[in-house]
Amino acid sequence: MALWLVSAFLCSVALLSTLVLGLPVQTEELKPVPIRVTVKDEFSASSSFFQTSVLEGGVLYGALTRLQDSSNGFKFTVKIDPNLGLYLESVNGVAGSEAKHTYWQILSEHDGTVTKLDVGVGCYQPKKDEHIILKYTTWTKE
Repeated sequence: MALWLVSAFLCSVALLSTLVLGLPVQTEELKPVPIRVTVKDEFSASSSFFQTSVLEGGVLYGALTRLQDSSNGFKFTVKIDPNLGLYLESVNGVAGSEAKHTYWQILSEHDGTVTKLDVGVGCYQPKKDEHIILKYTTWTKE
């Protein structure tokens, strides 16, 4: 009960501060922006290509969920780690494995340059027309 009261109080203070101090408030409807998603399996040399969208400022998890809900050819699961948050566990039934040193690497391709994302699906905010690559690959044992 006490925790609920504290939470309610903090939310009220945040809302009041926004209204009184004139801090930005979202008044426009968020618009979806298109992104492309490629699923690559390094071991079978197969690739699948998809189009989806994400709300402006939304996270990759939302875009992948929208894609999964609208496509028969794309499924994914995530795992929640208490320290790292959401991370990609499987794509289209293929899961990473600690024993086999495999995982789903998330990459972004923009203007011909491919970069590895340093955050997971729960934090990364794709940009309009961005190309996201979900690559099933291995890591080297240290």
